[in-house]
Amino acid sequence: MPSAQYVAALTRDLQQEGASGRPAGRTIRSVFLGGGTPSLFTGDEVATIIEAVRANFTLDPDAEITLEANPGTTEYDNLANYRKAGINRLSLGAQSFDDEALKCLGRIHGKAEILAAYEDAVAAGFDNINLDLMFALPGQTIAAARDDIAAASALRPAHISWYQLTLEPNTVFFARPPDKLPDDDEAWDIQQAGQRQLADAGYEQYEISAYARDGHRCRHNLNYWSFGDYLAVGAGAHGKFTDSDGGVWRYQKPAHPRSYMEQVGRADDGARLLQASDLCFEFMLNALRLRGGFTEEGFCERTSLPFDAVRDVVVRARSMQLLTSPGNGRWRPTGRGLRFLNDLQALFLPAEEGAG
Repeated sequence: MPSAQYVAALTRDLQQEGASGRPAGRTIRSVFLGGGTPSLFTGDEVATIIEAVRANFTLDPDAEITLEANPGTTEYDNLANYRKAGINRLSLGAQSFDDEALKCLGRIHGKAEILAAYEDAVAAGFDNINLDLMFALPGQTIAAARDDIAAASALRPAHISWYQLTLEPNTVFFARPPDKLPDDDEAWDIQQAGQRQLADAGYEQYEISAYARDGHRCRHNLNYWSFGDYLAVGAGAHGKFTDSDGGVWRYQKPAHPRSYMEQVGRADDGARLLQASDLCFEFMLNALRLRGGFTEEGFCERTSLPFDAVRDVVVRARSMQLLTSPGNGRWRPTGRGLRFLNDLQALFLPAEEGAG
């Protein structure tokens, strides 16, 4: 698929989103070029996308503008052009510094490519870099996971995303799981050891899989986790917006690039209004990932619902030692709640879906 054709479709999509009324005069505070390999775009193509954002929205002068990059597809010239185009945060999908682990994961890069990409990014002027790392990889030991963290933290990136390998439906790994995957207890031991190591290296854990140095929390993802609004642009993109009456809507773009390009510009994107029970669950699905949790006021602001809509379940979660309250209307997961986060989130499922 010619990238120029896809960029033209993105530009039309941005124009439509700008005219849709969804932004409602609000300022765009973060832009995230992700989902796939945006680093296959040239610097000029990235510049065209960012210029289209500026042309159709009010973009905060201090906006965080992130581009995801595969270490196997980055080159210094492109990185320098991305920085010149306005990208000010780079997220490198390292996944591991172990060549055998990367080969098992089917990655096209190795440790040498990660180090070269990081060095090129710094030389290109990036000082806000995230490294993605996975743990609980096939056959991975605590020592191997610690080696990955040591290699990543030695580079002193502003941010490290360290998350457990999951077997997603409709993937090769899901259909044919690799051998020697750590079990739940082994994965928990790896996670605890890694969290201590990241803290010792100066990285504050502020979300279940996000660690920031010197306050470099990812603004874009914090908006997701605090149940903020965001626009969907691009193949497979999902969006959420709140209307003037406080109703919360979700919508998405066609997942296949060809279908997406054919349908850009159509008025009907299947937006659906979330019901109260869905709002409660979706808010908690996101907010409970944050170590700092949420406030009762924040719940009301983001959902337009009274806190009584979830109060009984919150009290139940506290009785199960999954939630705690430091006061002032704030609730946050306990250590137990973070370990059993899926169970904590499931308590807020609509009655007909939950465990009762």
